[in-house]
Amino acid sequence: MEDSQRIQRFDQLPSARQFTSQIESRNVPAVFVGCVKDWKAVSKWNPCNGGLDYLEERVGSFMVEAMLSRTAPVFYGDLRSHERVPLPFSTFIGFCKRHRQNVDNSCSFSSNSEGHQPGESDTEQGCSPFVDASPQQIYLAQVPIINAENEERVQLETLREDMQLPAILEEKNLSSINLWMNNARARSSAHYDPHHNLLCIVTGRKQVVLWPPSASPMLYPMPIYGEASNHSSVALENPDFSVHPRAQYYMEYSQKVILHAGDALFIPEGWFHQVDSDDLTIAVNYWWRSSIMSSLADHMDAYYLRRILKR
Repeated sequence: MEDSQRIQRFDQLPSARQFTSQIESRNVPAVFVGCVKDWKAVSKWNPCNGGLDYLEERVGSFMVEAMLSRTAPVFYGDLRSHERVPLPFSTFIGFCKRHRQNVDNSCSFSSNSEGHQPGESDTEQGCSPFVDASPQQIYLAQVPIINAENEERVQLETLREDMQLPAILEEKNLSSINLWMNNARARSSAHYDPHHNLLCIVTGRKQVVLWPPSASPMLYPMPIYGEASNHSSVALENPDFSVHPRAQYYMEYSQKVILHAGDALFIPEGWFHQVDSDDLTIAVNYWWRSSIMSSLADHMDAYYLRRILKR
């Protein structure tokens, strides 16, 4: 991994101008520790502080679009492995409460049981990360809080007042702000976004593995004109090197970060990322178009493509 592509880490949030000129312009990820720790959402949405009741009261039974996966806990971009279904927000909160109760009961039972043998549990604490099989298949992914491109899709605008726009984004023309919420452990398949992304952790923890765009050959992106073209076609949790031989080198290009509540991660457009979320993790992300993509005129596409192919 080249030093110029190493993920940067900041304990203090830079100004909007510094972010644009020194971080965003390099197209390299950056972690901002405690960037959103002062949000109302960080305290009010926390399940340990009655956050689930708070969210249910704020949103109620408003219909949201949930992702139902047939491959949980891994959520693939391929539409053949999942479907989006309308669901009352209060119903999803009910799943969260039930799963949390089941995990607590399972942990209590395991700690009081005798004759427990090594290897019988999935975690060091003796608690199975997936106690309730049905709700674990449901994930609130990319539920719009704001959507500048399609206002009719906005489903959770009422939650916006619990967040404060990070200072580094004050001059950005945002495309959307979205909620991501899982009640059981979940993993998104490796993919890249067509926009710059600031991922903010409200509660829980996420582990993010990132690859630069130059690692695309090792990740075998889906066909460019097909479904989910921004996703890797390699099942990284169990890769078949006979089908994807270059994938055996994918870890050489990877970097890993762990994000806690209050932290934020800048993911530049085109960077592949695989996200693992702990139980009951809530995040908010901001998407905006890069200056490069914003300045590209459609009538210049053929010229730019020819220049790139000549490299």
